[in-house]
Order: sequence, then structure tokens, then C-alpha cells
Amino acid sequence: MKILVCISKTPDTTSKIAFKNNNTQFEDAGVQWIINPYDEWYALVRAIELKEKDPSAVLHLITVGGADCDAIIRKALALGGDEAMRIDLETDDAYTIATQIATVAKEGNYDLIFTGKETIDYNGSAIGGMIAAELNIPYISLATQFELNGSEAKVTREIEGGEEVDVVNLPAVISCQKGMAEQRIPNMRGIMAARTKPLKVLNAVATEALTHIVAFELPPAKAGVKLVPADNVEELVKLLHEEAKVI
Repeated sequence: MKILVCISKTPDTTSKIAFKNNNTQFEDAGVQWIINPYDEWYALVRAIELKEKDPSAVLHLITVGGADCDAIIRKALALGGDEAMRIDLETDDAYTIATQIATVAKEGNYDLIFTGKETIDYNGSAIGGMIAAELNIPYISLATQFELNGSEAKVTREIEGGEEVDVVNLPAVISCQKGMAEQRIPNMRGIMAARTKPLKVLNAVATEALTHIVAFELPPAKAGVKLVPADNVEELVKLLHEEAKVI
């Protein structure tokens, strides 16, 4: 079995977010980059678990981005995986990213492709479905459980008000979320091994972006907290009615 896990970098949630060039570009100076948690904790770790059950399985990692993604993909290798690939292209267009990954996946004949359900920066949730469409294979989103039986997979996914259980024949693309696996921390052996694992830099294929970012806008600043003495119920009701407007 060949498994491909899509890895993306996102700003750490503690990073201060700012924009530049008249709010048309993200300001990345001083930003701490991490592996997108949905890719790392759920997609990658579940793939590692499958490889641990079947040591003959081949596990590859892929990302789209510039050289600053190398540290991120190396950390992913430290968690597990046989080799990594970085498609040398910087873009925010989901279709372009999906097309690049699908081109590599088609050549690699992967049985299973895992993505996180979304990135924590743009929250697009589009990559997995687009990859599946480009490859003309099934796609299941929001997976919380994944069980493999030969070339057939049983996938539990979250739906409004409950869960849905699907059965799909491989190859397939699965987007993963909380419940698929538990977060792991790279150990020293994995970190040392990751330094020598292959990291291939691939040229991007020609693709026309379908979207581009016009501008960013920060949310309004939060108002300060007002403290009301416990015995002043009238003042509390007044504030909730006139300022918070919740009653």
C-alpha cells in the first residue's frame, strides 16, 4: 500500500497577525510557523498508525511551498514517513495547490491520500475535494475514524446532529479531523532519522490560479471587560440590555 499525506504550514496560534502592502499581503516577519494541526495530529498520525500495522506500507509526505517549508516537512518526517516531497511553488490558490499535489499523486499511484479537514489560517476545506476531483477518485470529508480492510475502508464522519459511516474502495482521498488519531511528539530517534530521509524538491506544473486574495481585514478589537458587583443586579441587567444587547 502507498499512502500520501498532505502537509501544510500555518502560523502558530500565538503569533501576532498583521498585514502589509495596503492589507493585501500577510506579514510573515516574526511569525512562528507550525505544521497545520489537522494535517499533523490526525492525517499524519493516522497514516503512521496504518504503517505500524503494515510495515510494508509506503508513507510519503507532500507539501507545496518555498524553501521555508523544509523545516516543517522535516518535523513531519520526524514523526514518521519514508520520504517527503516539496513542490517548489508559493501560492494561496487552493485549485493550484490541489492540482500540483494531484499531478504527483497520479504519477505515484497512491492507494490512499490523507489531508487535514482544513488549515487553521484560511479554513478553506477545499484541497481534499479538489485533489479527488482531479484524480477522479472518491472523497470523504470530516472523517473521525478510519478502518482499513484490504482495499476497502470504513470511514466514520461527522454530520449535522450525528455521525455517518461510509464504506469506500481504494484509492480514495480522506480529510481528517479530531477523533482520527491522538497527537504525537517526535522522539529523538525520529528527529535524527529525519535529517537523512529523502526530501525531494519538485518543479511545479503550469497551472492557472482560479482565485486571488484582494485584501485582508482584522476583526474589530474586543471591548474591555466591565465588572459589576454581585449585589448590583440592576446595573448588570442595564448593561446586558443597553450595551451587550443580549436581553
